[in-house]
Amino acid sequence: MGTSRRQMLRDAGAGFGALALHGLLGAESAMAAQGTASPLAPKAPHFPARAKRVIFLFMSGGPSHVDMFDPKPRLRAENGKPLPFAKPKLERTATGNLLGSPWEFKRAGKCGMEVSELLPHFAGIADDVTLIRSMLADNINHNGACLQMNTGEQAFSRPSLGSWATYGLGTVNANLPGFVVLSPAQPAQGAPLWGASFLPAAHQGTLVNDLNNPIANLRSRGVTTAKQRAALVAINALNTDHLKARPDDARLAARIESFELAYRMQQEAPDAFDVSRESPETKKLYGLDEAVTETFGKQCLMARRLVERGVRFVQVYHTATSKRSSCQLWDQHGGLRGELPNNCASIDKPIAGLIKDLKARGLLEDTLVVWGGEFGRTPTTEGNGDGREHHPFGFSMWMAGGGAKRGYVHGATDEYGWHAQKDIVHVHDLHATILHMMGLDHTRLTYRFGGRDYRLTDVYGNVVKDLLA
Repeated sequence: MGTSRRQMLRDAGAGFGALALHGLLGAESAMAAQGTASPLAPKAPHFPARAKRVIFLFMSGGPSHVDMFDPKPRLRAENGKPLPFAKPKLERTATGNLLGSPWEFKRAGKCGMEVSELLPHFAGIADDVTLIRSMLADNINHNGACLQMNTGEQAFSRPSLGSWATYGLGTVNANLPGFVVLSPAQPAQGAPLWGASFLPAAHQGTLVNDLNNPIANLRSRGVTTAKQRAALVAINALNTDHLKARPDDARLAARIESFELAYRMQQEAPDAFDVSRESPETKKLYGLDEAVTETFGKQCLMARRLVERGVRFVQVYHTATSKRSSCQLWDQHGGLRGELPNNCASIDKPIAGLIKDLKARGLLEDTLVVWGGEFGRTPTTEGNGDGREHHPFGFSMWMAGGGAKRGYVHGATDEYGWHAQKDIVHVHDLHATILHMMGLDHTRLTYRFGGRDYRLTDVYGNVVKDLLA
C-alpha cells in the first residue's frame, strides 16, 4: 500500500509537517466535527435583529450622485468653470471643467428630501428611505471598487457580504438557497462579488442570469421521484464515505449538500421564481407591463418572492435594460444626457414598487433594502463634455426598512459634490451597519483561515448609529 500525503506529513520531519497542516486546516476540521448538520441551518444572531433578510440593489458602473440624489446649486451656478480647488492625486483620467446637473431637483414626501426629476416614482417613497450623501470608497477602478463594496476587500479574494450573512445566520428555508444573485449580465469583476472565498462553499451565492428559466435542469425528465431519491441516497452514501477520509474538505461537504438542496428545490423553487403567478396589479406595480421597466421589475419581484419564502440575502445587479446590457451599465463617461435617463427610467418604478409591495405585505419592517453602486461620478466633465469620470471620494447610497430611519438624509459632500465632508460613511462602516441591523457584531463575526481570524470589515468599520431608527 502506498503512503498518503497525510501519512507522509505525519511521519516526516518529526511530525512538524502534520503540525503545520493541522494549523492550516483547523477551521475546516472543526466544522466537520460539528456533524452532518447543514452549514445553512438557522443560527441565533448575536443580539436581536432589526432585519431578518436583505435585498441589495447594485447599480453596476457607478451612478451619478450629483444628478440623482445630491443637488448642488453652486455646481450649477458655476457650470463650465474650473474646479476651484486641487483635484486629488488619485485621478484615473483627467477631467475638465465643472458640469452642473442638467436636471432639476424637487422636494419629495413629508420629509422634504431633494430628489432628481429623473426619479419621480422614488420621490413617492422618500418618507421610507434613509439617504446617505457622504459615502466614501477607496478604489477608483470598477473591479477594485466593486470588490470592496461587495466583499470589503479591493484586491484579494474575500467572502462576499451575502456569504458572511448566511455564515453568521444560516437561512430559514432549507428548500431554497440562502443567498441568491439575480444578474442578467455579468457585472464588473463577476463571480468574486458573490463568492464565498475561504468560507465553506455552501455560503456562495446562487447565480440566476436567465430570468425566464432561473434554475436550469431543475426537473428530471423521464425519472420518477422515487428513483431519483434512491439514486441520491446512493450518491450521498458514496460521497459521505469518501468524505470520512477527508474531513477537512469543505468543498466536498458543500457538494454533498448541493445534491440534497437541488432535490429539495424541485418542490419549491419553481414557485418561488415564477412571477407569472402574481396578480396583474402586482405586475403593473413593478412595471412588468412596460418594456423599459420589465427586466429590472422582474428582478425586483423575484427578490420579493424569494425573501418572503425565507431566502436570507438577495443581490440584484442592474446590468440590463430594454435597450442594452453591460457589465458597467451606469458607467457614463459619455452620453450622460441620454444614458442616465434611460437607466433611471428602467429602475425607478420597479424600486418604488418593491418598497411599496414589501410595506403592504408587512415585510419592510424586517427586510433591509440597500441601493447603490461601487462609487459615484465626478462633478467635472469628461470627454466631449457629456460624461463624468469615476468618483469614490463622495457619493450617495440609500437604505429602507429593516430598522433604518425613515425620511432621513445623512451626511453631505462639499458645495460641488466632490468630497464627503460631513458624517462620512466609509464602505466598511456601511458593512458594519448592515450586519448590525441583521443582529451581527461585525467584530465577532470571524472565520479563522491561514493562521488568523478574518472578518468582513477587516480591522476597520464602525456602526453608524444615526442611520438606525
